[in-house]
Amino acid sequence: MYKCVSLLLLLMGRGVLSQEVEVCSKTVINSCSDCIRSGAYCTWCKQLNFTKPGEQEAARCDTRAQLEERGCMGNDIISPMNTLTVTKNTALSTNAFVKDEPTQLRPQEVNLKLRPGLPRTFKLDFRRVEGYPVDLYYLMDLSYSMEDDLRSIKTLGNELFKALQGITKQGRIGFGSFVDKTVLPFTNTNPEKLKKPCEEKELFCQPAFGYRHVLSMTENKADFNREVDKQRISGNLDSPEGTLDAIMQAAVCGDRIGWRNSSTRLIVLTTDDGFHMAGDGKLAGILEPNDERCYMDKQLYTKSNDMDYPSVGQVASQLEKNNIQPIFAVTKNMENVYRELSRMIPKSEVGVLSEDSKNVVELIQAAYNRLSSKVTVTHDALPDNVRVTYTPLCPGGGPAGDKGVCDNVIVGELVSFNVTVTADECIDRERSFLIGPLGIKDKLKVSLSTRCECECDDPKEENHKDCDRKGKVNCGMCSCNAGFVGQKCECAIGEKDESSLRAACRKDNGTECEGRGDCVCGICQCYAQQGGSTYYGTHCECENESCEKFQNKLCGGNGKCRCKICECNPEYEGTACQCKKSDEQCRTPSGSVCSGRGTCQCNQCKCIEGYQRPYCLTCPACQTPCITKGKCIECLGFQTGPFSKNCSQTCKSINEFEMVETLPPGKPCDVRDVENCRVFFIIKQLDGEDNYFAQILKTRECPELPNIYAIIGGSIAGVALIGLLILLIIKAILYMRDVKEFRRFENEQKKGKWMPGDNPLFMNATTTVANPTFTGE
Repeated sequence: MYKCVSLLLLLMGRGVLSQEVEVCSKTVINSCSDCIRSGAYCTWCKQLNFTKPGEQEAARCDTRAQLEERGCMGNDIISPMNTLTVTKNTALSTNAFVKDEPTQLRPQEVNLKLRPGLPRTFKLDFRRVEGYPVDLYYLMDLSYSMEDDLRSIKTLGNELFKALQGITKQGRIGFGSFVDKTVLPFTNTNPEKLKKPCEEKELFCQPAFGYRHVLSMTENKADFNREVDKQRISGNLDSPEGTLDAIMQAAVCGDRIGWRNSSTRLIVLTTDDGFHMAGDGKLAGILEPNDERCYMDKQLYTKSNDMDYPSVGQVASQLEKNNIQPIFAVTKNMENVYRELSRMIPKSEVGVLSEDSKNVVELIQAAYNRLSSKVTVTHDALPDNVRVTYTPLCPGGGPAGDKGVCDNVIVGELVSFNVTVTADECIDRERSFLIGPLGIKDKLKVSLSTRCECECDDPKEENHKDCDRKGKVNCGMCSCNAGFVGQKCECAIGEKDESSLRAACRKDNGTECEGRGDCVCGICQCYAQQGGSTYYGTHCECENESCEKFQNKLCGGNGKCRCKICECNPEYEGTACQCKKSDEQCRTPSGSVCSGRGTCQCNQCKCIEGYQRPYCLTCPACQTPCITKGKCIECLGFQTGPFSKNCSQTCKSINEFEMVETLPPGKPCDVRDVENCRVFFIIKQLDGEDNYFAQILKTRECPELPNIYAIIGGSIAGVALIGLLILLIIKAILYMRDVKEFRRFENEQKKGKWMPGDNPLFMNATTTVANPTFTGE
């Protein structure tokens, strides 16, 4: 791999101005074509024997200045340049009253051949001709809320034609209307409501519909007035309308609408509500996306209920593609909504309607003047890796960008733009794209190809002397005959193929000889370095000038560089031999080096993970031995716990311990053993990573055993007491209920009233009989 970068630093005033000039940044260069493709300013020297022995052929690739400085003659330098050929350049027309179509843009066709990365600028002229034809399509919202506006437009037909005649003598007008999709939830689908979607009191109401094309472009005022006069209001359920459906069909159904090829195309949209957009159709179960095609039958949009609304992007794309400029004439409450829409649609205007729409003619005139006085030049879809910028050459035109804009341009005024085209990479075949003002049919066709191949005009001799009579010259390099390889075709490969020989010069399938030598017959011949030394090694991977430096000295001046690694003198160490061998600053007061938990490098401790310098004494992130060594303390001190059977092996990290009556002052560690007793101890880490000394307190702190009899007796007594309390509570509840029932009985008894009288079923036990013959005397 051969790299070359040329930079120029200019010092100016107090600052430093960095300026890049003719830079050739290269990667892998194996031929003249590789060189040309690698950078806009890369050139190739085809001069024979230009490279020096041991130098790669990639050295032929550099900037022109560098090659000339190294002795390459000007005629031997290959540097394809950009070319521009104007293939059609008809003069601009002054007015529209010519036999053929008027020409407003010059040139009309150019052919560009570009060097990748090298821009090419040319001039584009535009002049709007006087009396250019205008096609105006009046697209009206006929939902019920537009009833007053419909009455107004029926009386404004003559004024509309008069205003259009003031703009051009070749004006035509068409008419269309829209409401919304005739499916729920947008429109009431009751059959009676579909026939008459307006209020009951409304006598003149037409059935619900999506979009209807009423009148194709015409110059006849009577036809326009007659068709508009036939229109009736309609209706729907929700506020947003099917506006984008109508605009899309008006844009793509050019034959039905009657758009002329050479005309300014305007759509005047009048509405008092917002619009549905892509995705809203899902509310009605319409999942098929809009395909931007024309579906008109008997003047109606037939796919209204089958296809979703278009997106704003789709509408903007079709309007631009068909050179149509929309004018949104909307009520005051919708102004902000349509201004946001206008920002997404190039070459569009917004005007505010009065309550009865009687100002629509003045609104259209003002919007047309704003549209026609602004010239915006841009392009359609560009090929991959191609950039185009525009610089307006008009007062207040602004900086260069992806669009060129000139404002306040009057009819007949010439405006110009500098167009800069850049191809960043090679293009496989000729491509083309169009440039032109938005809303205008006139376009410039740019045919573009790239110059990525070299034309070297080589000697015709098949076996050239500079190729050892075993090959021919190709752009200064030897193209060897079969069976021979090498810079001068000096290597006979015999039964081997060239790829296997070259593979022997690659380390781990990398670059041949690491880019530091030539592969000659499968052996690397290493290059010399600027300092006089040479690369070495099987694959030229070694050199002795790239070792680490200390105090700006290679290997600190205390060692030798061997294949990029410092070999230090006996008394030095470090990656750059920057340190004297010593452990004086690594020794602890006990005399150990780094506490046995690290190594001393450059007289400083390099601790194992977790421990901190200077002596690797502490490890803040390590788990405390009070926790990790608790089971071993139980095992060593009291021969209990899970390690008791193999205590000496499991707990050998505690090299020394002692049982003591009292512990030294300080907070001791404690652990609970298998008998739930607390064992107190102190543990210290000795030199080494896992080496401890422990002092264990002989006396454990065990909890007192509970009184079993007291617990059992108390439990029985408690159960008995609780049972007695429950019985008392139940007895009290029953007693209270009986008392309540008795009192209720007494109250009912007092309320009873007994009526006096004899029971007719009662028979007295005494019978009295009167003697009929007894007179009482």
